[in-house]
Amino acid sequence: MADIKIAGIMRAGVFSPNHIGNDASILNLTADQLRKRGCEVKIYSEEQLVAGAVNEDIIINMCRHHRSFPVLQRKEDEGALVINSGYGVENCTRERLTRILIGSNIPTPESIMVNTDERVIDRMNKLGMTKAWVKRGDFHTMHKEDVTYVRHPEEAQEVVQEYFLRGIKRAVVSRHIEGELLKFYGVYGTPWFYCFYHHGSRDKQAMDEDKPSFDHEAFKEVCNRAAEALDIKIYGGDAIILPDGSFSIIDFNDWPSFAACRVEASGVIARAILAEIKKHNAAKSKKK
Repeated sequence: MADIKIAGIMRAGVFSPNHIGNDASILNLTADQLRKRGCEVKIYSEEQLVAGAVNEDIIINMCRHHRSFPVLQRKEDEGALVINSGYGVENCTRERLTRILIGSNIPTPESIMVNTDERVIDRMNKLGMTKAWVKRGDFHTMHKEDVTYVRHPEEAQEVVQEYFLRGIKRAVVSRHIEGELLKFYGVYGTPWFYCFYHHGSRDKQAMDEDKPSFDHEAFKEVCNRAAEALDIKIYGGDAIILPDGSFSIIDFNDWPSFAACRVEASGVIARAILAEIKKHNAAKSKKK
């Protein structure tokens, strides 16, 4: 596999709030796993990608800067293998993410999408939406203020107005759901899946007894359906498990840090990438 040359694109630091080291670690570990399997992997920054420094036909990336999306998409359209897809990464920006999850019948909180210069109080009152989360709709999260918990519609209006003053044009307002926070990680197309209660055990086989039980296989199937709908292969996110065992996905991320299972995940991700390379090369050979 020495002839397999791969570009690995680091996530810009501004899109790794409190996780710069973790995000760098999972990409570097994955690159090391690929190198052990005979691949040549060169690491670039998002700035280098946008500047045109990347020439490899196989690109693995943690990009989230809006300037990176069209570059990745163009390379993909020209025949490069891009993981995660530039289209999929753009789908994980908040408003697109919310619309795709709702449109794909993925269990997710009731949400409204608004311009930040409009009145949201009446719309929230009409839906009986009091406690909610206000999230910037245009990009991925960059600051902790980009996702804000509010206790009533008037507070939501204040946050939306603050977004407007910050130059953020769109926002998503999602109903707050009471339950237990679950973190999850997955690699689409593989049996590997990892989840744990955020404030409990990190061993998914030994969840805390005071947490609600739920159908792990059903939850994994829903997460994989979401990944397919979003066109994301390496994913993670957050969900709320309700007392009755039902669940609702509240966030879905393209290539997260896998902080709770990084070493294990890097091997799975590397094998999945090699499988995609094999399929990609086979498809190219058929076209010749």
